[in-house]
Amino acid sequence: MSARSILGRAIHLVGRVGRFGASRFRISQFRGRRGTIRLLLGGSLLVVVGGLTVGGADQPERVDWRGKFAAVDGDGDDRVTRAEWDRSDLKANSALFKALDANGDEAITRDEAAKYFDGASDDSESSTKTESESAGAAQGPRPLPAAARRIGRLVPDVEYVDISGKSRKLSDDKSKRAVVIAFTSTSCPLSQKFLPTLADLEAKYADRGVAFLFVNPVDADRVEQMREAVSRESLQGAYVHDREGEFARKVGALTTTDVIVIDGGRTVLYQGAVDDQYGFAYSLPTPRVNYLDDALAAILANLPPVVVATEAPGCTLDLEAAPAPANVTYHNRISRIVQQACAECHRDGGVGPFSLTSYDELNSHKAMVAQVVERGQMPPWFAAPSSEVTAATATGEGAKAASVWRNDRSLSAEDKADLIAWLKSDRPLGDPADAVVPRVYPTEWRIGQPDLVVQLTEPVAIQATGTMPYVNRVVDPQLTEDKWVNAWEVLPTSLEVVHHVLVFVVPPTGEGEPKAEEEDERQGFFAAYVPGAVGARYEEGFAKRVPAGSKFRFQLHYTPNGRATADQTRLALTFASEPPRHEVRVTGIVDSKLRIPPGASNHEEGATLPVPADARLLGLMPHMHVRGKAFRYELVDARGKVETLLDIPRYDFNWQLGYQFNEPLLVRAGSTLRVKGWFDNSTGNPANPDATKLVRWGPQTDDEMLIGYVEYYLPNETPETRSAGLNPGRPGGLVGQIERIVRQIDVDKDLRITRQEFSRLKEFAPRLAENEKVMDRLFKQLDKDGDGLITVPELQSLRR
Repeated sequence: MSARSILGRAIHLVGRVGRFGASRFRISQFRGRRGTIRLLLGGSLLVVVGGLTVGGADQPERVDWRGKFAAVDGDGDDRVTRAEWDRSDLKANSALFKALDANGDEAITRDEAAKYFDGASDDSESSTKTESESAGAAQGPRPLPAAARRIGRLVPDVEYVDISGKSRKLSDDKSKRAVVIAFTSTSCPLSQKFLPTLADLEAKYADRGVAFLFVNPVDADRVEQMREAVSRESLQGAYVHDREGEFARKVGALTTTDVIVIDGGRTVLYQGAVDDQYGFAYSLPTPRVNYLDDALAAILANLPPVVVATEAPGCTLDLEAAPAPANVTYHNRISRIVQQACAECHRDGGVGPFSLTSYDELNSHKAMVAQVVERGQMPPWFAAPSSEVTAATATGEGAKAASVWRNDRSLSAEDKADLIAWLKSDRPLGDPADAVVPRVYPTEWRIGQPDLVVQLTEPVAIQATGTMPYVNRVVDPQLTEDKWVNAWEVLPTSLEVVHHVLVFVVPPTGEGEPKAEEEDERQGFFAAYVPGAVGARYEEGFAKRVPAGSKFRFQLHYTPNGRATADQTRLALTFASEPPRHEVRVTGIVDSKLRIPPGASNHEEGATLPVPADARLLGLMPHMHVRGKAFRYELVDARGKVETLLDIPRYDFNWQLGYQFNEPLLVRAGSTLRVKGWFDNSTGNPANPDATKLVRWGPQTDDEMLIGYVEYYLPNETPETRSAGLNPGRPGGLVGQIERIVRQIDVDKDLRITRQEFSRLKEFAPRLAENEKVMDRLFKQLDKDGDGLITVPELQSLRR
């Protein structure tokens, strides 16, 4: 009998119980030929197989108590009562119930269970989080005291000329009950989103003594675009182009979404946001708080607004100037920084909302650019500097890497300091002789002429306002043979409304077509699009495989921007002429069992992926939804040493970025990849759709996900010797189970199993204890070279 079959028979039940991993052991019940298997909660890990104890070590950290808690909690209220306990298979373990019920109220809360099994609260703030507790990327309007804005102050009688050429002043509307001075911009994304709402409010209050005045303080905005916006939204009030910002300065506007409500005597009654539907890094289907509408209703009722002032997230306005930094001019320094870090998106034909390729354009948006650069929001790059990932880890050599990421978008400290200082100065132009040579961008495909273009068969209608659920479309490219793709690019036809796109390969029946969304995510995406990262071209000898007969599933996330439109995204592919040396793959580390309690502001979840064979990582891409707050990838080697691969202390759902290693990162067989995510399901998260909801895994943005995508290749494998790779959706069968259990009996974690360590196999399969001859024969068959040790290569040879 072969080693595979002997050990297979010994562990065919135990191997089904679940995966071994940090703080996880699946609690399940199965029926087998030898009776029921149960994994019971308790101070010890107890497996009963037909009445025999299989494992009894005191190791509660391996218990997936969350899964068992959910199974016993019949009404899903996050409390296990005595009655629910007694209805479950835990009824006989009364002592455990008492131990878990810390306050003796005859009910076990999730927090009590967490303290018992994990030694801390389920939402405890681990010391490993470091920056994870900082505020998330989403920022919405916050109420402010009246003194923080100009409430109660007199506004000067500003004179202005609207875009039709008509001259007026504020006092012309002294007979009105209220005048709404709404700042806006045709290039600021948040301004555009709020304009339909402002138009609706103008119509609502038109016959109630309220006038609207629209002021655009962005010099670079074009008058023809303003006229188009006026016509599109049927605005009735005057529209002013405040080129020099003089109007904004006099009335105290701070952003391009600021709204100031004055009465006939020009006293400020309200100043702040229109509502909270849109903000930095989030959008809601409808507003939760209608600040301006509520304020106007109160004013017309001769009442003070309940909220008189708020922040108004938008493009910041610069009203003052400081001395210029020495020797730094636009031509000799700033134009180069901007072209390198910004112009990929912020150019004509780019995905940015406005262009920054000229002095005038940058000068017009100076304050907003300074703000987002200071905050670290732009250029979009969220990886914390790593002191742990080194060039030595990636290449086997000794030198530290300045940055381990090939696509690192962040500015150097010097570039950042010079750019901000120049933006806050009087912005000297400098000598035109020092001007940068403008970069030339492709008119369509950045990967060159594609061999195949796959397009959505029908356009997707995009609504004007609110939010949209994910859209899924499947397209059949009619492939009659396997294709090796060495470059791909995703290109929406309406760039301005596409948040991100993931493209999955759906193999033909018999190739493992996913049966559930979770499995689809585990299979890994094929291509991804986010603004500024739209495609990939692989190095010589690398390619992705698309089996014959496969289809492409497009998962599209759209963000309405104030104007209804349509999109018909395309995927371009170029093919290698022959199979590559290495197949590029993607797999997902998925926490599909996540449960985020209502109101939790810093809830941690996670998942692991055992590494069955040596692999080299090409890149990482984290994915969560709007409650996502922070994300981390870790590598746990076979000896238990933990190394941080990627730390994102401030996750931003609006940027589904991938992080590509400078050099492929070698991870050894026997190690474990681990992802952790922190979620903010509290009212303090302005992007949170519902803070009262117990949030579970789901495909839409008001559900949640925790996926750590990993792009990799297997250096010891060729396309001809293709295996399941790291994909947990295809777990490697019995051999994978053997390898996982062997890792458990490797006491000293030296990746070599001695005869003494091998004897621990009896703990996992007690029937082997009755037959030393079988144990001896099995050891000899696994010890291929007869040196008295079982090594990882010898185990891997079972796959062949």
